[in-house]
Amino acid sequence: MTDYAPPKIWSWNKENGGAFANINRPIAGPTHDRDLPVGKHPLQLYSLATPNGVKVTVMLEELLALGRTGAEYDAWLIRINQGDQFGSGFVAANPNSKIPALVDRTNPGAPVRVFESGAILIYLAEKFGAFLPADYPARAEVLSWLMWQMGSAPFLGGGFGHFYAYAPVKIEYAIDRYAMEVKRQLDVLDRRLAESEYLGGPDYTIADIAAAPWYGAVVKGLAYDAAEFLSAHEYRNVIRWADQIFARPAVQRGRMVNKVTGDPATQLWERHDASDFETKTRDKAEAG
Repeated sequence: MTDYAPPKIWSWNKENGGAFANINRPIAGPTHDRDLPVGKHPLQLYSLATPNGVKVTVMLEELLALGRTGAEYDAWLIRINQGDQFGSGFVAANPNSKIPALVDRTNPGAPVRVFESGAILIYLAEKFGAFLPADYPARAEVLSWLMWQMGSAPFLGGGFGHFYAYAPVKIEYAIDRYAMEVKRQLDVLDRRLAESEYLGGPDYTIADIAAAPWYGAVVKGLAYDAAEFLSAHEYRNVIRWADQIFARPAVQRGRMVNKVTGDPATQLWERHDASDFETKTRDKAEAG
């Protein structure tokens, strides 16, 4: 425990941001002029394979797997550690300067911007009529779990993940506080998944697409290297659900898109056509 008394008026200390000090700032808006690239498909995605970014690429790949050819998309890499999200074009697509951002150019004269990953999932589900029930109460259940994820994940990522994995100083109180909350959330999930195959019910939906990149990654040891610390083995139903989702071919493809870390064979920095995955697989085979 440290003795810290907050000042009367807070001021920005640029050197006190830890791993993300170079991109965190207390103001919004662009820092430089840069137009966003535009590819050949109506759907243009600007993203990075963080959990929030993976939600959308998985959704698009799942739609394509269903035969929704209109879901073909270009995925452009936004390197948040280099400040790409503060370019004028990206800020126009998402005033909050966070990935992912989607621009639907189906009507070239009136492009539609959609930001916030949950909003993008709903937009795509409604546009293509998939992964979101049309009838109540099933629709209400799915949307409730989607909003639960959107409201809960900041405690997992910006709270626990930051203080446990990224903060320049390990603060016992902060780590304990957020670890307790993350374990509570995992228990919420585990109890739900004990009674239901998927979060929204018997069918795979946008609620699962949203939650698996966060909570599935944690229990499988793919995020923050914290599975042992959080005793993830206790959440058997969450592990069953994560294994089931991560085995889906569309999920495996979606997790590759805009990925710049880990095994190079799993990285597809940009995606402009389904054949990009075939090229990546062929390159991997030739290299091996």
